[in-house]
Amino acid sequence: MAIAMKIASHISKSSWIRKMFEEGERLRQEFGADRIYDFTLGNPDVEPPELFGRELLELVQNPLPGMHRYMNNAGYAETRSAVASKLSADSGLTVGAEHIIMTCGAGGALNVVLKTILNPAEEVIILAPFFVEYKFYIDNHGGVPVEVWTDHNTFQLDIAAIEKAITTKTRAIIICSPNNPTGVIYPAESLKMLGDVLKKIYDRTGHLIYVISDEPYSRIVFDGQHVPNIFPLVESSIIVTSHSKDLALPGERIGYLAANPRMATTLQFMEGAVFSNRVLGFVNAPALMQRLVAKLQNESVDITEYQAKRDLLVSKLTGMGFSMVKPDGAFYLFPKSPLADDVEFVKIAQKHHILLVPGSGFGAPGFFRIAYCVQRDVIERSIPAWSALAKEVGLNG
Repeated sequence: MAIAMKIASHISKSSWIRKMFEEGERLRQEFGADRIYDFTLGNPDVEPPELFGRELLELVQNPLPGMHRYMNNAGYAETRSAVASKLSADSGLTVGAEHIIMTCGAGGALNVVLKTILNPAEEVIILAPFFVEYKFYIDNHGGVPVEVWTDHNTFQLDIAAIEKAITTKTRAIIICSPNNPTGVIYPAESLKMLGDVLKKIYDRTGHLIYVISDEPYSRIVFDGQHVPNIFPLVESSIIVTSHSKDLALPGERIGYLAANPRMATTLQFMEGAVFSNRVLGFVNAPALMQRLVAKLQNESVDITEYQAKRDLLVSKLTGMGFSMVKPDGAFYLFPKSPLADDVEFVKIAQKHHILLVPGSGFGAPGFFRIAYCVQRDVIERSIPAWSALAKEVGLNG
């Protein structure tokens, strides 16, 4: 075999998102782009904030000496300080530059954290529905993913189920709020309960379990809601995030990890994470993007467009008989599949030129995901196709 057997196996099980995106390319070639309604990929359709363009132009026209050279593996001190200042304001704690590492997106940050903390065969709890790449990231570093369901009706944290799943091998729990794929926000009360459980275990046994909070959608929230900062609520917490969504920069691969300054192990963790950032081959986050996002920590894309698209789809689809939890943020819907077999439902949707991702791709059979970060006219043109699909699968809106 030309490639490793594990990689060959992973490819066969790899992301449904990419599979459906590729199917969309085929259908666009066959039927024309205007007749295909692609809701598969969480690729922002809005442009970065205006300040990003102005700062980029300033750097291009007035380059700083040596601005493309290597820097500290953790990133530029001024960028880390800007991130720390924002986190201090959000958390009410004193977060310093020494608690921040600039990374190649949230995916890079997750891999850095997992390499830093995992010993072979240690377990990482992931909460279904979950972003499928978590399982591959955990495997990258010799860990074992343990799937625990959130509440089936609300997708909120099931603290009792998490506590029951914890073993002597549990090393970390990954959470994502607002969640991909459900869009729910975990409230402060639930996070504090989780933190109390882990603190109790640590005080009784000395067993340290990290909570890794994956937060790329934390600024894309609706209806005046707020994503609570995890640092005051869970002592053993690490934030990983990117500016892919909040600044609409997914292709620039810029993000960061932040360690809770309240952790007794923070200094040792940060030393390990800086080393891991280097030896994983990231070396450092992109220099130009670090310069730019330092001045954009209080900026975000205009979320009103996303909220309007959410409201349009929720209204139309529930009117047709689809059932779903209305998302608090991000840019996904996660309805129940009208058929027990969500993969079969997605195949039927393709006949109507609607491209979706089955819930099985997120560890949640019986659901499907809609990424509504598409042009509004795509949503509007798709409504007759949705109506025909609803009728074919027996819904009575």
